[in-house]
Amino acid sequence: MKTLERKIALVTGSSRGLGKEMAMRLAQQGADILVTYNSNKEQAENTVKEIEALGQKAVAFQLNTGDSSSFDNFFSDVKTTLKQQWNTSKFDILVNNAGIIAHEMIAETSEATFDNLMNIQLKGPFFITQQALPLLNDGGRIINISTGLARFSLPGYGAYASMKAGIEAFTRYLAKELGSRQITANVIAPGAINTDMNKDALEKNPELEKILSSVTALGRVGVAEDIGGVVAFLASEDARWVNGQRIEASGGMFL
Repeated sequence: MKTLERKIALVTGSSRGLGKEMAMRLAQQGADILVTYNSNKEQAENTVKEIEALGQKAVAFQLNTGDSSSFDNFFSDVKTTLKQQWNTSKFDILVNNAGIIAHEMIAETSEATFDNLMNIQLKGPFFITQQALPLLNDGGRIINISTGLARFSLPGYGAYASMKAGIEAFTRYLAKELGSRQITANVIAPGAINTDMNKDALEKNPELEKILSSVTALGRVGVAEDIGGVVAFLASEDARWVNGQRIEASGGMFL
């Protein structure tokens, strides 16, 4: 049963990794997907083909979530595509997933690193959501992505986790302000996940995966498939009464 038939989802950073898995799971549930990528157009086009192979529509857009000056043009393209491909001016689901990670101790964090994280992880999702609101159907869904590091602390992630803590507060305010439109807003906080973002760290330090597994109740590091299903649930009608919530999908880290 396809629970998201006739729904359209915009998933940022969905050409690879966690974002791709989110897009694929939404498509499996019947949603059409607006895919975004930062620099790798080929990966995005391959994701589009995989979604189309499931019988759903998909279109790829270039989007640098760290450059708010580009958002007007991006949403202009989205509006044109919605009209041409779906004969509509609205979509139903916004997933703010695109992001980067940085590992620097607070004493060593440069202003450039801080500003880059701020632009991509907090300012970007804030103003993407702001511009998306007129295009989002009443009864729609906003799903933001945080991190387990906003609850527990590991040295070196102070700046990154601070931005994600901001996303968690932002999500609660969205839920409050958009309730009259029956739009829900929730945030997912993944734990340690073996994806492209963390691949280098895990490969360079083989002991790291063992350590992370040892502090996780389920005894392993997560994979992208562990998160995609949570996104699909929150986008579905089954989650209509879940609002303003932080859902940690970490396998039980640091319980």
